[in-house]
Amino acid sequence: QVQPVESGGGLVQAGGSLRLSCAASGSIFSISTLGWYRQAPGKQRELVAGITSRGSTHYADSVKGRFTISRENAKNTVYLQMNSLKPEDTAVYYCNVVGGIASVYWGQGTQVTVSS
Repeated sequence: QVQPVESGGGLVQAGGSLRLSCAASGSIFSISTLGWYRQAPGKQRELVAGITSRGSTHYADSVKGRFTISRENAKNTVYLQMNSLKPEDTAVYYCNVVGGIASVYWGQGTQVTVSS
């Protein structure tokens, strides 16, 4: 069973930085596509960034140039470096691990709050 666990959220001023981490157990980690999603109050959950098993990355337009996703398979960990944070980045951030059609796992989420 894969159980992603996020960490690194918190309160930061606009313009600041945070790095989120997500550790997940399981042998499928290295072959999985990993993603960070976020959900703000009253809004739908949206994809922020994704990284394939080969290292190809994808970003939402709203975070391009500010956020960087990376993975460290040896530690079963995926990161999201967030720079130049804006108040509109405030949300609960979720880690997603996709090892296959029937192997989709979500973390419990970590709160990121950006004050203006």
